[in-house]
Amino acid sequence: MRREPTPTTAPGPTQTLPGPTQSVPGLTQTVPRPAGADASAGVTAVAHPNIALVKYWGKRDEGLILPWTDSLSMTLDVFPTTTRVRLDAAAGHDEVTLDGQPARGEAARRVTAFLQLVRERAGSTRRAVVDSRNTVPTGAGLASSASGFAALAVAAAAAYGLELNATGLSRLARRGSGSASRSVFGGFAVWHAGPAGATGAAADAGSYAEPVPAAGLDPALVVAVLDAGPKTVSSREAMRRTVDTSPLYRPWADSSRADLADMRAALGRGDLEAVGEIAERNALGMHATMLAARPAVRYLSPATVTVLDRVLQLRREGIAAHATMDAGPNVKVLCRRADARRVAATLAETVPSARVLVAGPGPGARLLDETDGAAR
Repeated sequence: MRREPTPTTAPGPTQTLPGPTQSVPGLTQTVPRPAGADASAGVTAVAHPNIALVKYWGKRDEGLILPWTDSLSMTLDVFPTTTRVRLDAAAGHDEVTLDGQPARGEAARRVTAFLQLVRERAGSTRRAVVDSRNTVPTGAGLASSASGFAALAVAAAAAYGLELNATGLSRLARRGSGSASRSVFGGFAVWHAGPAGATGAAADAGSYAEPVPAAGLDPALVVAVLDAGPKTVSSREAMRRTVDTSPLYRPWADSSRADLADMRAALGRGDLEAVGEIAERNALGMHATMLAARPAVRYLSPATVTVLDRVLQLRREGIAAHATMDAGPNVKVLCRRADARRVAATLAETVPSARVLVAGPGPGARLLDETDGAAR
């Protein structure tokens, strides 16, 4: 994988993090192959997408996929990606199938580069056959790459015999897609940007995800899929353009660091309304940075704005509903589980063409037992 030069300064201070080898309570087990499994027969993993409540937007190192700021997300219980990795000693190249079709272009390149990274760490030359089934609308701002690379990281690590704890798996998944590091964990998770100025192995070790405690929350996320088509500008290109050209990026990065501290405090005290307020302002700020890029990146559609207006009206009606958007036109509305049905019905009525569904906090990435298909 080609590695871009690593800048030595960040657009603002980054808090010093705990040592990268610290244990994660309850999640430090290694992830070996399922009992009796043979890598040549295949190893299967499943992962779910996550929605960032404090956003990841912009990389300080393209090769290692290191962000400028920390981010925090909620893993969902919908749209799983299931990925099977089988090693083939006789194959001369990797074979990658995505949703039943041979992977081509950039999608194939990213997967094969990731597999090569795993091979280098495992000291193996065996090629892999990868079959990934994605229920996320790909490329529409619903974190399809997060679930995809989290599942691939878990399956490939097991197939090649890498014994990694959850922290190590999050670092590995990050190399495929930054947000995938968070999908290794269920519930709420924070992805640490790592110490400012670190390069090479130290930078890689310092950027990982870990779970975030949340007290007494019963959240739902109502997802309004307004357009499931591919984006006109990829997330990678949009990030690069925003960081390089938007005069609003540095102020947003600074405010995002404050948002993260506020978000962790709100989760810790179980204040879902504050969680929603912080998430909405962080997302709107991120999209403002894109609109100020040169040329501008605009993911929000007229339907997006219509939904945002309706969410504001719901709040005026006494419903604690707050919107967040990623790199796409689709809107996710955070609310109490008790209010989710009303919020979903309101969004479906507001945009009749939208696909509206209700999600809750979901599990982390995990292996499937090859004998009965049960998750480990």
